[in-house]
Amino acid sequence: MTDVDFVIPVYNEEVDLPHSIEKLIKFLLDSDRIIDFSWRIIIVDNGSTDQTLTAANTLALTYTSVSVISLPEKGRGRALKAAWTSSDSRILAYMDVDLSTSLSHIVELTNSIIFDGFDCSIGSRLMVDSKVSGRSIFRTFLSKSYVLLIKLLFRSKLSDFQCGFKALRSEVAAQLLPLVEDNFFFFDTELLLIAEMNRIKIKQIPVKWDDDPDSRVDVPKTVYQDLCGLLRLRLNINKKVMSI
Repeated sequence: MTDVDFVIPVYNEEVDLPHSIEKLIKFLLDSDRIIDFSWRIIIVDNGSTDQTLTAANTLALTYTSVSVISLPEKGRGRALKAAWTSSDSRILAYMDVDLSTSLSHIVELTNSIIFDGFDCSIGSRLMVDSKVSGRSIFRTFLSKSYVLLIKLLFRSKLSDFQCGFKALRSEVAAQLLPLVEDNFFFFDTELLLIAEMNRIKIKQIPVKWDDDPDSRVDVPKTVYQDLCGLLRLRLNINKKVMSI
């Protein structure tokens, strides 16, 4: 059993995966004086058609702190559900393979749960103290518009739903995950809104974030799926509230 599992969902990332995992491992090892928890990295391959799975297995053979889950289908939500539901760690975290969010925020992400009493912690690119570079005006506009729509529909107090930098207390994840229907990019939004509905204590962390120019996100498709997800969730809102 470890204290924290860091899950990295991947699809066709044979080039970037080794460098990113080695960078993450180096950071965690070099930060042993300020990181007072045991950790493990779980790579979840979502049916890659290149050599991503081979690269992941090579990393697992090289580093005892790395393990691999292979899934036949795509979907970030599907990857996180598979890794988190099979984990025995106290804290379940994830980050995007491009490591766009500065790794320096890992300490606050985990410590807010371990020491500060929060059940969930999330990185935010849209807080006053956040520092974002390389992101287009169009993508920034989409993100802010998305958050505004969510605030109007759900009266949410959160500022960013889609930043790939989150952590949950394991027992809270066990209660929330059965309520989350989406298996793709809307997973993050649905998870956080259901958490808010159930009064889960969420810590928002302003982050330093560098845009990945090689992002694989299909923006029109993702926007459509997000809008459909918001409508579905709004129509079924009463079914997502429980006693926690």
